[in-house]
Amino acid sequence: MRGRSSALKTSPSLVGPGLSPRMMRSSLVGRGCSLGMTIALAVLAGVSVSVVVGASSQQNPQPAANAVVDIDVVPVRGGVYMLVGNGGNTTIQIGDEGVMVVDTQFPQMSGKLLAAIRALTDKPIRYVVNTHFHSDHIGGNEALAKAGRTIAGGNVVGDIGSAATDTARILAHENALNRMVKATGQNAVPQPAWPTETFFGKRKDIMFNGEAVQFIHAPKAHTDGDIAVFFRRTDVIATGDLFTTTMYPFIDQANGGSINGYVDALNAILDITVASNVNEGGTMVVPGHGRLCDEQDVVEYRDMTTIVRDRIREYVKRGMTLDQVKAAKPTLDFDRRYGTDTGFWTTAMFIEAIYKDMTAEAAAKKAPERSTAGRSGGAQ
Repeated sequence: MRGRSSALKTSPSLVGPGLSPRMMRSSLVGRGCSLGMTIALAVLAGVSVSVVVGASSQQNPQPAANAVVDIDVVPVRGGVYMLVGNGGNTTIQIGDEGVMVVDTQFPQMSGKLLAAIRALTDKPIRYVVNTHFHSDHIGGNEALAKAGRTIAGGNVVGDIGSAATDTARILAHENALNRMVKATGQNAVPQPAWPTETFFGKRKDIMFNGEAVQFIHAPKAHTDGDIAVFFRRTDVIATGDLFTTTMYPFIDQANGGSINGYVDALNAILDITVASNVNEGGTMVVPGHGRLCDEQDVVEYRDMTTIVRDRIREYVKRGMTLDQVKAAKPTLDFDRRYGTDTGFWTTAMFIEAIYKDMTAEAAAKKAPERSTAGRSGGAQ
């Protein structure tokens, strides 16, 4: 292990000696205080919050989806590392039993990802875990699973054959598997990349490398098949796209996502995380995209998401159209940090997704009222 460490490429902008996630923010997200404090200071100063919130997410453009980039290796805690490349962040846990890989980026990153893992350890990959089914998180499934091996007990190999153990398990929620199987055209997922082990309840727990690992389902959030992965003893949680630092929440409504489910998922993450001294450190949070975080970062993201949702909910109650809601700029306070007018998920799309959910919510609340009014009228 120690001899291999010199081969790692660790990014000084992502990790540094004695730097907490809050201290690292100054070089990656903006200067100075937390979002809540920034807003408070801006209000006291009587100026627009968007002027002072910090660096725009557009200042750190993502590489092209087909680009091959170097992997930045960020030590998180104990045997857990965050690997940053092209696509969603990858989290790995290394121990005596082997390696667990959470999310596998885009397909062309498989070689770089495997090389980064091998620079850290020669232990076999035992699990490949998918936090959801989007291509930037599952692209390396097939290659990394083939590079690993499954531990089998009893006479499994004798009964089934060596195929039962000659690849790593791919684990995901059942809904994620269903989405992969149904995907067609350019979104089609090859069968060797499909999960080989799924669960359908709220949570699945396993012991791996002497540590309890929990897979926690977040229904109807980013999609309908998202999970967060919590390493209990190490006190690290990998959230997938249930939490990011680079953009507004991606509500994939076509695949079961919803704004209320997303807020619920952020609150569920906060039920797990525990802050250390003055909200620094404590539980480490690996987001789906962006820098290493802690609880306070999730608090700020949850607050932003809730504020924008509740503003649009109020606008819907007033009978405002989508165009009127957009003109009211419900995201203005946060656009410098999370907003963009280009790419696959724009600020306008975020507003439209929330407006659609809030319109449906309002209609659902009115339906029982109309039914009750009808019964009352009939009784007269």
